[in-house]
Amino acid sequence: MGVAAALALIPVFTRPGPLKVRTTTVGRGPIRSLISTNGKVEPIRNFEAHSPVATTVKRLLVKEGDRVRQGQLLLQLDEADLRSQAARAQAQMKAAQADQADLTTGGTREELLTLEAQLIKARSVHDDAQRNLDALRRLQLQGAASAGEVTQAADVLQRAQADTTLLEQKKKDRYSQPEVAKVAAQGAEAQAAYAAAEDALAKSSVRAPFDGIVYALPVKQGAYVQTGDLLLQVGDLSQMLVRAFVDEPEIGRLAPGQKIEVTWDALPGRIWSGAVSSVPSTVKLRVTRSVGEVTCTVDNHDQRLLPNINVGVTVITAEHAGVLTLLREAVRMDDTKPYVYQVVDGKLKRREVEVSLQNLTRVEITAGLPENSVVALSSTDAKPLADGARVKVVP
Repeated sequence: MGVAAALALIPVFTRPGPLKVRTTTVGRGPIRSLISTNGKVEPIRNFEAHSPVATTVKRLLVKEGDRVRQGQLLLQLDEADLRSQAARAQAQMKAAQADQADLTTGGTREELLTLEAQLIKARSVHDDAQRNLDALRRLQLQGAASAGEVTQAADVLQRAQADTTLLEQKKKDRYSQPEVAKVAAQGAEAQAAYAAAEDALAKSSVRAPFDGIVYALPVKQGAYVQTGDLLLQVGDLSQMLVRAFVDEPEIGRLAPGQKIEVTWDALPGRIWSGAVSSVPSTVKLRVTRSVGEVTCTVDNHDQRLLPNINVGVTVITAEHAGVLTLLREAVRMDDTKPYVYQVVDGKLKRREVEVSLQNLTRVEITAGLPENSVVALSSTDAKPLADGARVKVVP
């Protein structure tokens, strides 16, 4: 009997105790679906001045960080070479214009007078040759002139006619088509050179195109600059463009008008708000990431956001208020169907649920669980959870 009693007590002492589990509660509140990434800040209104030619910085009238007014003179380049180039280009343009005028009139005045005199003389020679030939033909009929004399006179008339025709053709079409094209090309080239010289001369004095701040000034007074070198940058910092880089798998969730929140590590706790103004039209390789560029405008009235800084960008793709939410780690998947382990009367009960929005920490529950339900997260000793298991809730 003693042995029988001992055997009966074995299951009581060997039965495992309840699983110790951490839990969470289904609560009601807001939830947002987010895309978190990085971005770059740039002014919407931005002005860059580049050196039009290789020269030196003659005067520098501002420093980096200065506020400037529209029309204010900021920088001057040495204009000596530019003025010489403009003068040479103007002379070439005037010469080209003179050549074009000659094309229209048929040549210079001296050339025209010379050609007219040659034509008058040629016509006179032609008339004399014609009269001489007519006289010899009459004499030939009377037997007073030979056939050879008539033939010779006819040859003289033919040459006179050829000379006259040539001079008349010169007067009518003095220049050939290739010559006309050449003069036209020279005129266009001279005009372009003059326009370029005038443009370079105008750009040698840099003025602010609008009210703003000088935020980049890579040159110093007296420094030598090459053609195309950046001289300065001015921006209107009251409105900034944020260019965010969204990874390719997330692009399909983007839409114009979605809210955007911008943060900067240099000012912790500060958030700038905006909205998506454009979604990616293509995917680009950025270092090792395939990304699409999203742009938005943010108000920067206190001008704390600076150009060219790196910022954190959060795109709010969807937002629901007053819905049931649960910690994301409490939701499990089985054959693509989500489920949870609800704690009921000290035991785990598997519940299939329907979900909607989710982010990195929480998920929206649309069906399957009532508000204030207690749901298991995990056991404290890493033992697996199972339907019907006895549990003890621990903090």
